[in-house]
Amino acid sequence: EHFNVFFEETAAGQYVPRNLSVDLEPNCIDDVKNSLHAAIFHPEFLLAGKEDAANNFARGHYTVGKEIIDKVNDRLRKLVDN
Repeated sequence: EHFNVFFEETAAGQYVPRNLSVDLEPNCIDDVKNSLHAAIFHPEFLLAGKEDAANNFARGHYTVGKEIIDKVNDRLRKLVDN
């Protein structure tokens, strides 16, 4: 029972972590997708932007991050509703 707090069962019967990974830089999420442990992550909950914010908070918050925030909110809502 406590196992289901951190993992959820997919329609295929696999258990995937309940997490949403978001990064504005696509390389970080690509590394996760191409790693040895990629099979445990649901690809729908690995979100990547098109470019990073170059260590600039305002750029990440107001421009680059603004492009992906709707998608992040939708995926987070889907994750919480399950």
